[in-house]
Amino acid sequence: MKLLIPVAAGLEQTVKRQLFSLGFEKAPAENGRIEVEGDFSEIAKLNLWLRSGERVLLKLAEFPASTFDELYEGVYAIDWENYLSMDSQILMDGKSYKSALGAIKAMGGVAKKAVISRLSDKLREGRKTFSETGARAVIGVSLFSDIATVTLDTTGESLHKRGYRSLSYAAPLKETLAAALIDNTFYNPDSDPEKPFADLFCGSGTLPIEAAIKALHLAPGLGREFDFSRWKCTPVGVLNRAKEEARDLQRRDVRLDIYGGDINPEAISIAKYHAKRAGVEKHIRFSVADARKFQASKKFGVLLSNPPYGERLSDEKEVQKLMKELGNTFRTLPDWNAYLFTALPDFERYFGKRADKKKKLMNANLPCGFYSYFGKSPRETEKQAFQK
Repeated sequence: MKLLIPVAAGLEQTVKRQLFSLGFEKAPAENGRIEVEGDFSEIAKLNLWLRSGERVLLKLAEFPASTFDELYEGVYAIDWENYLSMDSQILMDGKSYKSALGAIKAMGGVAKKAVISRLSDKLREGRKTFSETGARAVIGVSLFSDIATVTLDTTGESLHKRGYRSLSYAAPLKETLAAALIDNTFYNPDSDPEKPFADLFCGSGTLPIEAAIKALHLAPGLGREFDFSRWKCTPVGVLNRAKEEARDLQRRDVRLDIYGGDINPEAISIAKYHAKRAGVEKHIRFSVADARKFQASKKFGVLLSNPPYGERLSDEKEVQKLMKELGNTFRTLPDWNAYLFTALPDFERYFGKRADKKKKLMNANLPCGFYSYFGKSPRETEKQAFQK
């Protein structure tokens, strides 16, 4: 089966690397989606293990549709009886870009009518009404340049909803974005599990928790359920078997050095609670602390933070000052790598140093920059010590 994985703009290569590590070597990307092939065991694996994809869609058809009649006929031609039941709870999701059909609600109505007509004709002739009390099935109709792509959402709630973050706190990062940022740093706990990782503005704890999840080989989706497991076409036990395999891959005896700090005591309290829900509380040190006073006891660590943006005009000057002082703190850590994710305009000017690498990303609907600063490597440090 063909599977589509929607990906946030700018994270395509990151998700491709994640897919490669899961055994998917061919993964072309187009229109914000990455396509792979697999059966229901791969659907289970992807939903459990994808760190930064938004969901896993089953691609059912692709056809030209510049009129409602063409849309109806194309959707009706899909063998819905192989996936859905007479009592399926059918929900519609639609998008349209550069296409003659732009009325999303009308598109959804036409497509749903076609699905119900097909099911009625194939499963119980003459029946036009459905109870919709059964398993949820979210059908997507996406139009791009008058080409319709019809999908069935295997995931349900977006993959960023791991299940551990239940308390709200100001401007949290989505878990999928946090995992992607970590995967774009030099934090590699497989080769060096005790490599220091620090978030100085940890808020509700998402970055340190996602770092621990990566280091411990925890499947991000292990604690939740997915829509596909309730469908009649899904092989019995396929998700449970995938979860058992995921549990066997967990690292239980590893020692980590992960730190989360925040100046707000409420944030630290929430972060500790979330870490406990994620099952990683023993692997993270949280403390109420001023980021500007951070000191490292080890060398060659990774600092990754999502500092305040100063979106309100009254806060902007304070944030500018904070970033200047944070830059001074970073310069006391010459052998650390630092990564800052922020929407603050002219961040590099206030931080006092031009980034070695920067990338444009989005946080919700806010344009942000991901700034990478590379410190001295162990080899460089050894060379300098030898020359002295």
